[in-house]
Amino acid sequence: MSRIDRIAGEMKKEISEIIKFSIKDPRIPDMLTVTSVDVTGDLRYAKVYISILASNEEKKNAMIALRGAAGFVRREVGQRIQLRYTPEIIFEEDDSIERGMYINELINKTLYPEKEQGD
Repeated sequence: MSRIDRIAGEMKKEISEIIKFSIKDPRIPDMLTVTSVDVTGDLRYAKVYISILASNEEKKNAMIALRGAAGFVRREVGQRIQLRYTPEIIFEEDDSIERGMYINELINKTLYPEKEQGD
């Protein structure tokens, strides 16, 4: 495991805790997960992928709130992880969990079509 991977893993853990316990914005729902963090090789930027289980409007508002709190999150990460330079945090929406649920639903409809008629 490379140094960048270890830093990304530690940042993922810390950012998850910061979002859950330190950000008090009502636009951020409880059903929010940090799915992954990609850190550039020079440690200047960290893309934080967020999965949100909510309506499209709630997702949009949550992403606006997170992007607005990026400076706060960066400062908190800098205090918790000892790095010479704390990466700039860029929040990106990750819809892979929803896509997976949708594909699973399609597979189930294909394999078990009789369940649809019984409802």
